[in-house]
Amino acid sequence: MSRVRVRDWRGRSRPAKVDLYTRGTVYLLVWVALLALTLLMLTRPVRTGAHPVAAVGAPLLAVANGVVSTLLARHAMDAYLGQGPVPRRLVGRAAFVAALATGTVLWLAATVGMEGMLPVALSTALVPFATAHCLIVRRRTTVLVHGGVLALLGVLVPLTGRGAAETLVTLGTVAFTIGWLAFTARVSMWVLAVLWELREARDVQARLAVAEERLRFGRDLHDVLGRSLAVIALKSELAVQLAQRGGEHRALEQMTEVQRIARETQREVRDVVRGYRGADLRTELDGAQGVLGAAGISCTIGSPEDGPPADGLPAEIQSALAWVVREATTNVLRHGDAAHCAIGLTTTAGAAVLTVENDGVRTPAAPGAPGTGLAGLRERLTALGGTLTAGPVPGARFRLTARVPVPAGRAPNGTGQQPGVPAGGTDEPARTVEPAGTDDRAAGSEPGGMERGAGV
Repeated sequence: MSRVRVRDWRGRSRPAKVDLYTRGTVYLLVWVALLALTLLMLTRPVRTGAHPVAAVGAPLLAVANGVVSTLLARHAMDAYLGQGPVPRRLVGRAAFVAALATGTVLWLAATVGMEGMLPVALSTALVPFATAHCLIVRRRTTVLVHGGVLALLGVLVPLTGRGAAETLVTLGTVAFTIGWLAFTARVSMWVLAVLWELREARDVQARLAVAEERLRFGRDLHDVLGRSLAVIALKSELAVQLAQRGGEHRALEQMTEVQRIARETQREVRDVVRGYRGADLRTELDGAQGVLGAAGISCTIGSPEDGPPADGLPAEIQSALAWVVREATTNVLRHGDAAHCAIGLTTTAGAAVLTVENDGVRTPAAPGAPGTGLAGLRERLTALGGTLTAGPVPGARFRLTARVPVPAGRAPNGTGQQPGVPAGGTDEPARTVEPAGTDDRAAGSEPGGMERGAGV
């Protein structure tokens, strides 16, 4: 049996051990008072001087007082922790038994004397109920109840033949005993309540971490799979059309590219699952050129002589802007009827600004109704203190602008035009990817008849 109890104790969590210890302390207060009162009822003055019925009934009444108060204490502790109500009948029964035990002590003190034992006997008769009752009422109510009990005892104790000095000693002992033990029980339960609140807060924090990881996983999957699946669908439809027209060799090239993209996407999905995936800005810009060019959309980014775009920007900013490029490219492929797309990067007033602009907007975009991709981008940029705006601009064009603040001293060239900006601030010739498969676009409709609407 002892081994089972030891194992049960070791198997509990630390908050559960503290809970058991605190509840056991409250029960101990009740049962120490019960034991003391029972022993007082078995002393020689009571056994020899009291009526036989009283001599037998007094110890039994002390035990009943302890049992009922223990039940009340259990419900009171649960109620204090918000784990259930306290039955009103139980409160009434406990108060009645405590009053009956107190009255019995006063009657015995008047009949058999109980010299020197009255203060302790009254305290132990009231402690079980007072310890439990203080947990179910407010502090002010506890003070009022204790004050009322002491006032009543101030009237009844002199009736037992005690003088003024002994009455004051008795009242002082009772006041200190029940007040201190009630305070101890309430403070102990308050500490336990704080502990469980901290435990619950930790559980909530753990659930939030899981929810955040799910959001990250879903956002990264959307960003990874969105463009890749759009390109796979586009190239597959193009391969079908080429095969139907007799261009088996070019169709084979397109399917080989589909295979490569599928394998690359599989690797990226594994990285997402592991949680280690980042994004490289230059890689995404090169990828944007490739996939837009394959779709017959010229993409202007900058001249090769400019070097890697945004060299010197912090890695986290480059990663966030790389995700913007990926999502913007996906949306151009899926939602626009674009012939040209321009991507620019500048640093102005301590901020890196990435713009992606495309033509071919047939219908105005609905403002204020962003999709999941744009919402994910806003989350990424918000974490860095950045902003994202997207909407139509004059000339049937659509523009997406991502702005991220750059810490002082970490901008590549201070302020001004960054390498890789297509126009308006550089004398370098712009690098343009001409549409791939122009003859196919001229020969018929866009591959697969993809529905195109708003653009980025």
